[in-house]
Amino acid sequence: MAFTPEMLDELTAQCKTPSDIEALHAQLLQRMINRSLAAEMDAHLGYGKGDKPPATTSNRRNGKTEKTIKGSFGELDIESPRDRDGSFEPQLVKKRQTRLAGMEDKILSLYAKGMTTRDIEEALVDLYGVHISHTVISQVTDAVLDEARAWQNRPLEAIYPIVWIDGLRVKAHHGKLVSNRSAHVVLAVNLRGEKEVLGLWMAENEGAKFWTSVMTELRHRGVQDIFIACMDGLKELPDAVNAIFPKTLTQLCIVHLVRASLRYVAAKDTKAVVAALKRIYQSVNAEEAQRELSAFEDEWGQRYGAVVRMWRNNWGNVIPFFQFPPEIRKVVYTTNAIESLNMSMRKLTRNRRVFPNDEAAFKALYLAVLHASKRWRSIHHWKPALQTFLIMFGEERLPVSALA
Repeated sequence: MAFTPEMLDELTAQCKTPSDIEALHAQLLQRMINRSLAAEMDAHLGYGKGDKPPATTSNRRNGKTEKTIKGSFGELDIESPRDRDGSFEPQLVKKRQTRLAGMEDKILSLYAKGMTTRDIEEALVDLYGVHISHTVISQVTDAVLDEARAWQNRPLEAIYPIVWIDGLRVKAHHGKLVSNRSAHVVLAVNLRGEKEVLGLWMAENEGAKFWTSVMTELRHRGVQDIFIACMDGLKELPDAVNAIFPKTLTQLCIVHLVRASLRYVAAKDTKAVVAALKRIYQSVNAEEAQRELSAFEDEWGQRYGAVVRMWRNNWGNVIPFFQFPPEIRKVVYTTNAIESLNMSMRKLTRNRRVFPNDEAAFKALYLAVLHASKRWRSIHHWKPALQTFLIMFGEERLPVSALA
């Protein structure tokens, strides 16, 4: 609908400040909602207000219920029509609804970024002038739990060429005590080159038994084969993966190894050390990588002997990487997906120092995953990598029908 300049001038004649414009918007929205609800009642009864009722119905209008709704506009007082037999179910603003759609999304977005319910309560007052108690905010975030559980148990695809297994520490209350919990995530790339988090698992510790149960769960949810599993340095993890997926190649995640190395490196040396480590994992083959590691030791060993020992102690789990052709290496050590996910999850845990319980931590991490995944794009260089997977593993493990 187009407004003439004269109509707009008349409408905004009394508006002198931005707050006046906001007040005008709220009044217009209030009138629109009331008119829309009245139109819903007309459609429900089959005749308009003031018209003669049809003989086929005995139902009539029965006044209105006044209620206050909240949203990004502030608070509005609206009138919800009633009918005599109580069969009218408004859709724009449902019965017992106190917030317009959209406020829930804002609450969940703030929660996914690591804000507590009380932080969100204060932010909504500052940003929108809306007072929503932290109890109601908790109810909104709790409503996502069923969605999160369904996501955790959803069926998965049969083949995932690459998975990354990662984790971080969170603190959660258990009764009157606060304990460290491990939050584990499995990030995968499917056959279409799309990144996908397969699940989140909370545990007090991680060992062979725990990881075997996770891999068994993935199997039950439909996963039949994983080509390459990239993981941190936990010793029991490769055996746990191979117990359920015996053909999977296990590879120490280069991203994890570089990140762990930098814990020992002074800020002024970070750039140079990263460049030297890159020469190791970008080597043509294992022999060249070994020479680059020796060169790194000659240059940095005296200052950062712990980094050298870390690479040498894990060398057996690093060198499988070099059997892959460049097309697959580019995908295996790509950092965008896992770094984006780690950043969102670690930011959350920094802001939320202690969770009320494991369920609250799981809920928040699930929302963080959803928030991070909105920015993901398909893996670069995926088609050449997929062709190479087909050559390496053959149609027995990568049927042409799976690529359709």
